[in-house]
Amino acid sequence: MESLSEIELSIVAPMYNEAENIETTINRLTNAMKDFPGQWEMIFVNDGSTDQTLEIARVWEQKIDNLIIASYPVNMGRGRALRTGFKKARGKYIVSTDFDLSYSPDHILRIYKELCDPCQMNDIVLGSAYMPGGKTKGVSALRLFISKTGNNILQFAFPKKVYTSTCILRGYKREALQSLEFESDRKEIHLEILSKAFATGLTIKEIPATLESRKQGKSKFRFRHTAFTHILFSLFEKPIFVFGAIGGSLSLAGFFIGLYIIWERFSGSLSAERPLIPLMILLLVVGTQFLCFAFIASQNIFLRNEMFRLQRQMNIMKNNHGKN
Repeated sequence: MESLSEIELSIVAPMYNEAENIETTINRLTNAMKDFPGQWEMIFVNDGSTDQTLEIARVWEQKIDNLIIASYPVNMGRGRALRTGFKKARGKYIVSTDFDLSYSPDHILRIYKELCDPCQMNDIVLGSAYMPGGKTKGVSALRLFISKTGNNILQFAFPKKVYTSTCILRGYKREALQSLEFESDRKEIHLEILSKAFATGLTIKEIPATLESRKQGKSKFRFRHTAFTHILFSLFEKPIFVFGAIGGSLSLAGFFIGLYIIWERFSGSLSAERPLIPLMILLLVVGTQFLCFAFIASQNIFLRNEMFRLQRQMNIMKNNHGKN
């Protein structure tokens, strides 16, 4: 078995009920990596599959030296599978991808080159089908609309524009990944990684990618849960945009009603039967409360990011101490 220092690249792919894709995925990855100059490994994480995925994968593990199978009995979600794969990975660079290779394996080498380019110093590289130069093939119009809309909304949650923040096709420098700690078990892990990476000052680059529809097996996309968690994430990341907008709108409405009341008063048209003054007071009070909440929530986000930065520094020190 290769030592940690000998392995250049780890490819992590979660799998859930992917029995019919295993051989195809292995062959496509192996073919794409045949000219790779260094040592590399495939880490397939069985996320509690209920079909023959694990049994078939174990057979292949016995045949291929650079294939590692990690598994647990209950389906926990993509986030848990990725976290498990990241812990198993021994490479200097780590790339995660869909098991059905909806993004063709040549993307892995493109991401690897971006990561190891000494002129750019990228810590994380994202593959994006939605940025200029990116493409989609055979993806249904409805799913494409939902995905693009969601990613457009999520752009407001980050300090730098990210065209595709929910894609699994990503590459990481090992030390960057080890310096962060993740908790998400489901697809929101992609957002958690970006949030903590931006908060701690890691360098992130996005490159064009081509997304193709799944050829075999069933899609694992769940719209309701994904949409709900992504909306909540946007709300928690930038509360000042939501609560500030609500508070500002209510306060502005109260202000204009106040001006209208003054005009009515001096024109002699003000009537006690119209509850304009209580309405004005209510709007101003509620609007001010929303603005205060937005400010307090933003301060909490600032403190949270400071905690992430401190946590990263502690992890770096711990990892360096472990090497020594």
